[in-house]
Amino acid sequence: MSDSTIPPQTASAAPESGAPQKPPKITWAADSSHPEKATKLREMWADVVDPELGLNIIQLGLIREVDIQADRAQVRMILTTPFCPYAPAMIDATRRKAEEALGTPVLVELGAEVWNPAMMDEEAAADWGLLY
Repeated sequence: MSDSTIPPQTASAAPESGAPQKPPKITWAADSSHPEKATKLREMWADVVDPELGLNIIQLGLIREVDIQADRAQVRMILTTPFCPYAPAMIDATRRKAEEALGTPVLVELGAEVWNPAMMDEEAAADWGLLY
């Protein structure tokens, strides 16, 4: 999986249990091919929080693409800043949560796309006083 073959997209937060599900701000390849697994990934990744910002990777829109195959999955992720001191821990947590959700090996690749607040989930952006 490379940045040149998958178009950049944006992500949204996983819904809370019992809350009505709204469609995600982003559509991953996995949303079409494996919708139940994509939903499970969003739920699992809601636990992976950027410690500096206090928001999870789904709320921040850091997961740009997910491709699920029968025996593996690939995830393209970006960071809020290229020199994020928590990058290794967040990438590892993203991989571990995905492997737990899918039961297959997962490769997490860093994308070259530059993060900006417009990629955030609408509710998280509104909490920050940003409206897009």
